[in-house]
Amino acid sequence: MKRILLPAASLALALAALPAAASGDAENGKAIFYTCTGCHGIEDYKNAYPTYRVPKVGGQNEAYLVAALTAYKKGERKHPTMQAQAESFSDQEIADIAAYLSSVKKQK
Repeated sequence: MKRILLPAASLALALAALPAAASGDAENGKAIFYTCTGCHGIEDYKNAYPTYRVPKVGGQNEAYLVAALTAYKKGERKHPTMQAQAESFSDQEIADIAAYLSSVKKQK
């Protein structure tokens, strides 16, 4: 019996220590994303520096968006503008933006 209790208690403590996944508020995400539409809302927009085609992110997978914005925020994903933007967002705001964008119908 003791052999079962120790691993079970350890697992319970480990799970309790994990941060809860934030549930996104799409309406708030829409309001926050407004400032992002200058780049991510224009068809075939190309950034001046560094030069590349800016992706439209509406309709993207919610988990991917959270991971990407979080990586920019932590400096694990490099792009000066995106890193500056993401650093200004709380984890909840990132979840809200991801909830909004994942609800947008993907344009072809």
